[in-house]
Amino acid sequence: MPEASSAKLKEGMFQIVGTLSKLESVRPDFALETYDVISREDLLMRLLECDVIVYNITENPQQAEEAIWAVSALNEEVNHFEKRKVFILVSTVMTWARSKPLDADDSEIPFTEEDYRRRKPHPNFLDHINAEKMVLKFGKKAKKLTTYVVAAGLQYGVEEGILHYFFKIAWLGEVPALPVFGDGTNVIPAIHVLDLAGVIQNIIDHVPKLHYLVAVDESVHTLEDLVKCISKNTGPGKIQKIPKENAFLTKDLTQECLDHLLVNLRMEALFVKENFNIRWVAQTGFVENINNILKEYKQSRRLLPIKICILGPPAVGKSSIAEALSKHYKLHHIKLKDVISEAIAKLEAIVTPKDEGEEEEEGEEEEEENVEDAQELLDGIKENMEQNAGRLEDQYIIRFIKEKVKSMPCRNQGYILDGFPKTYDQAKDLFNQEDEEEEEEVRGKMLPFDKLIIPEFVCALDASDEFLKERVMNLPESIVAGTHYSQDRFLRALSNYRDLNTEDETVLNYFDEIEIHPIHIDVGKLEDSQNRLAIKQLIKEIGEPRNYGLTDEEKAEEERRAAEERLAREMMEEAEREHKEAMEMAEKMARWEEWNKRLEEVKREERELLEAQSIPLRNYLMTHVMPTLMQGLNECCKVRPDDPVDFLAEYLFKNNPEMQ
Repeated sequence: MPEASSAKLKEGMFQIVGTLSKLESVRPDFALETYDVISREDLLMRLLECDVIVYNITENPQQAEEAIWAVSALNEEVNHFEKRKVFILVSTVMTWARSKPLDADDSEIPFTEEDYRRRKPHPNFLDHINAEKMVLKFGKKAKKLTTYVVAAGLQYGVEEGILHYFFKIAWLGEVPALPVFGDGTNVIPAIHVLDLAGVIQNIIDHVPKLHYLVAVDESVHTLEDLVKCISKNTGPGKIQKIPKENAFLTKDLTQECLDHLLVNLRMEALFVKENFNIRWVAQTGFVENINNILKEYKQSRRLLPIKICILGPPAVGKSSIAEALSKHYKLHHIKLKDVISEAIAKLEAIVTPKDEGEEEEEGEEEEEENVEDAQELLDGIKENMEQNAGRLEDQYIIRFIKEKVKSMPCRNQGYILDGFPKTYDQAKDLFNQEDEEEEEEVRGKMLPFDKLIIPEFVCALDASDEFLKERVMNLPESIVAGTHYSQDRFLRALSNYRDLNTEDETVLNYFDEIEIHPIHIDVGKLEDSQNRLAIKQLIKEIGEPRNYGLTDEEKAEEERRAAEERLAREMMEEAEREHKEAMEMAEKMARWEEWNKRLEEVKREERELLEAQSIPLRNYLMTHVMPTLMQGLNECCKVRPDDPVDFLAEYLFKNNPEMQ
């Protein structure tokens, strides 16, 4: 924290510089500078520019060695300090983990700052206690270097630190119960990370005489208390105790994390409570402040639910679009038929007699009441369905849908409501605020609605009747069988939908009145039988997913699929290239053969032409030249003169027929 040099900064305000706990982390807005990879020489230069140095060794054990180096290097430069520097080491209560109780007969007496000389560390935290001792030692030697050690409890809040493991599996909802390692009765000292920041700020402001401080909240929570609270407020609501040995098989928890979770230690921040002025975020502890802690966790990790309602006429593509969106955003696809079946099955499970071993934690009286209520509701449903030819009245449907959208999985990830509500009244009953204390005040203004379950996005699909009829007519028989897409049922459903949506108060009017304006998409105009364009448009409107992203298994599957697609694409390109080369070669050979044919034809024509042109000349020679020439040659052969050419010339001259 270098001293503020800008005139714009208020007196006493600091500029923040430092390193990030993770290299991939985004630089916080309040930081003037952040350092990723930096040499020790450069780091020392940065430390010498600062008035206050805070070293946090609770997240990365390797930081303990660097903290010792940093305080040693500063101590060597202390004679060159213009004014006092403050060095604060944020350590952990794990350096107290094996301390002997203050009273052998009463193990509930908590340790305080005054007992720090009696502390005994956990074997895996020897580096931490060595760092604490070195920091305190250098602080005693130099007047211009004041050092402090803050032994912090298990840190929670914002992204949740070590407890994030439990938050994540609870939020994902993939396990029936959250694990508690061992019997869960061990007390874990803890503190909200913002309260820890408040303690550090008070040290900077007050520079207290006590140099070893404990930073924990006022709670005495066990591991079971913490896990049960997380499970109840963002998970399945149940816990399961597993042997401590099994905890080491959990790949998402390091040895250091497990040591923190299995510690059994009572501590009290007596000095902090009596001397510091802290605006506590969670003074009373984790359990009492779980609602605010949950809000911080979801906001910091961008785990906000996406709630979507898709409406439209039959055969417009609601279910296929909802299915695609639920996969893209990892949301719960709520279909009316499935919700009713699920609710009835749940009621039947409640009223079915349980085995003796299947006793619930709740009291028997409460369980009997639940069974009676469930039986009464189940009887009412069956009677209602018999009276309405297998259909349920709105009161039951709305009750089941409301229970579904209020369930923990839907509250965590969000939902896609497929084709419901259909009417203004259904929407009003489903999303209406149940506690009507403020109804008098809001009357005449906006309709009261339950913010917990109201959809964030409403998609209104539509298409012309002709388009929908043609789409249904072109469906395969296998899809049509057993659905409402048979001709009579489809036409009746379409007519009913049009009637409901021509009234003054339609379901879309309801959403308009509460300022949730539907996204209108005319599927018929998109000319896309797979609804890909509609899905793409909705994804653009809704935005990025708000979840943990792909799991390791999903990433591996995604990479495998991408590799297969790349291989298939390369093979296709290779086949296309080979086909193209073969076609080019075939064309080349055809052209070569054609050229050879033409060449032969030309040669033949030349031969015939030469032959035709040579006939008159041959006839002339045979008539006028050859007889005399042949005689001359014969005579030359007989005489064999010394100069045959001269002899032949003389012979031809003498025997020329024209001269005789």
